[in-house]
Amino acid sequence: MGKLNILVLYDRWDEPEESGGSTEKAPLTRTLDKKEVEDEVAETLGKLGHEATLHVLDGSLKSLHAVARIDCDLVFNLAESFAGNDLADYCIAAYLELINKRFTGSGSHGLLYSQDKAAAKKILEFHGIHTPVFARSFRGRLDFSHDLQFPVIVKPAREDGSIGIEFNAVVSSIRELMERIDWLHANFDSPVLIEEYVEGREMYVGVIGNDNPVALPIVELDLSKLPEGTPRIAGAEVKWGKGTRAYRDTKSAIADDLSDETVSLLQTTAVAVFQALELRDYARIDMRLRPDGRVAVIEANANPWLASKAEFSMACRKSGRNYTQTIEEIVELALARYGA
Repeated sequence: MGKLNILVLYDRWDEPEESGGSTEKAPLTRTLDKKEVEDEVAETLGKLGHEATLHVLDGSLKSLHAVARIDCDLVFNLAESFAGNDLADYCIAAYLELINKRFTGSGSHGLLYSQDKAAAKKILEFHGIHTPVFARSFRGRLDFSHDLQFPVIVKPAREDGSIGIEFNAVVSSIRELMERIDWLHANFDSPVLIEEYVEGREMYVGVIGNDNPVALPIVELDLSKLPEGTPRIAGAEVKWGKGTRAYRDTKSAIADDLSDETVSLLQTTAVAVFQALELRDYARIDMRLRPDGRVAVIEANANPWLASKAEFSMACRKSGRNYTQTIEEIVELALARYGA
């Protein structure tokens, strides 16, 4: 592979100032590390001999339309939102498709399927892949429902990064359920997913490839040290609550105590989800391993966080790929899809 001009596309925007009048608890949202992923990716592309140019989508149409005028061989797509709208990642991919830009990661279909958790679960059920039973509600209307028993977990149907999923998302009564639905509708313009709460270990399985996707070694998010009485979920407090015990005491590590049979089940399931949802290049599938050994797919993460310390990179290292090799492979996979 010769030298390429690669546009590293990412998103940033100015957060609006909070008004002092509201006393209602606002949702926790994602925060960024000091060394941000776009810098790591651009630096790595430079080490590989490519010309990497950073371009930010700052929420303005000017920043979006500028992409069409930039001459590049490939867009390395790290954009997860537009103007603070976390539901816009598939729209950005659709725009890249519309202007005929080659780009890494999943296309608009895969991003949309994985983002809409209810739609994804229906697709997985069609393919015979087990996922917790659920109901879907929006503004008082129940438009899809399985028979559910408490406890259930209540979350936005179209958010990612555990946004809108906090410890009180697990409810055990009708009153708690109604209160949680009301809070979600007040804070998110999204249908609500009411899902069977699955006890078990939190497992992340990365997948890389296209024609013959390969599952990576399994990473576990250890939730065992959460405070007594706290639901064992990877909620927003765990992912974004910096300075809290929940954030400090939950760690991800390679799961090295699993039987060969369990590893095979988790990895086979991850690849099946990757293909069913039409994901591309790389993804991470989140699952629960029940105490009886059964697997329940919680959600799929198209274009997962690519920081060198993130779970996907951790799994790649365990598989024998260092960070530079991982970024190089993603570029090669994307170019191969376009016949380049």
